[in-house]
Amino acid sequence: MRVLLVEDDKALSDAVCGYLHAKAFVVDAVPNLALASTALMTTQYAAVLLDLHLPDGDGLSLLPQIRATKDRPIVIALTAKDQVSDRIHGLDAGADDYLVKPYDPAELLARLRAVERRRNAVATPVLTIGDLQIDLSMEQVRRAGVQIPLTPKEWALLRVMATRPERNHTREHLQDALYSFDNSTDSNTLEVFISRLRRKLGREHIETVRGIGYKLAHNAGTTGSAQ
Repeated sequence: MRVLLVEDDKALSDAVCGYLHAKAFVVDAVPNLALASTALMTTQYAAVLLDLHLPDGDGLSLLPQIRATKDRPIVIALTAKDQVSDRIHGLDAGADDYLVKPYDPAELLARLRAVERRRNAVATPVLTIGDLQIDLSMEQVRRAGVQIPLTPKEWALLRVMATRPERNHTREHLQDALYSFDNSTDSNTLEVFISRLRRKLGREHIETVRGIGYKLAHNAGTTGSAQ
C-alpha cells in the first residue's frame, strides 16, 4: 500500500515513515501543499495522510485535487485541532477519517488497514485463495496451514495483489508498491521478488498476465474468497 504523508513536522514525519515502513507500507513524505500536489500528479496512492496546518496553506485545499485523481485515495486528516467543529469541517470537506495529534502510530495503522479493507470490499482481513490464507491485519500468510515467513518487501508486493485479487496488476503498479521516491531499482527487480514469492507460495499462485504484469491465480486449487 503506497501512502502520501503531507506533514511539515520533520520529527513526526520521520517517526511515522519509519513505523509504516516497518509494517511494509511504502511512504512518500512531503512537507507542504506544493510538493503534495506534484506527487499526486505523478504517483498513484492508496491513502493520503494530510496535515491540515501546512506552511503554504490549509491542507483541506488539497482535497479537490485528491477527489479528481483516478482511483481516488482515501484521506486521513491529521491535525492538532481538537474541537468537534474542526473535525466536522474536515469530514464534510471530504476527508475519510480524522486523527488528532498527538496520536498513537498503532491507531493510525489500524485506521489505514480498516479503510484499506473498506476500499477493497474485504469484509474481514483474511483472504483465502486455494490453499493460501493471507491475513492482511496480522501480516501473515499460511499455505496449507503452515506459516510462511516473508520479507517486508515480499509482503508489500503480496499485499497489493491480495487487496485487489481480481485485478491484473501492471508491472509499473507493482514496482511502485516496492519503492518510495528515494529508492532506485533496476529493470529486473520486480521479477526477482515475484520469483521469490513463487518459491515460497507455490508457482501456481501467481499468474503472469502477458503484456501487463501479474495477478493472484484464483484457479490454483480452491476459488479465492474473503472470509
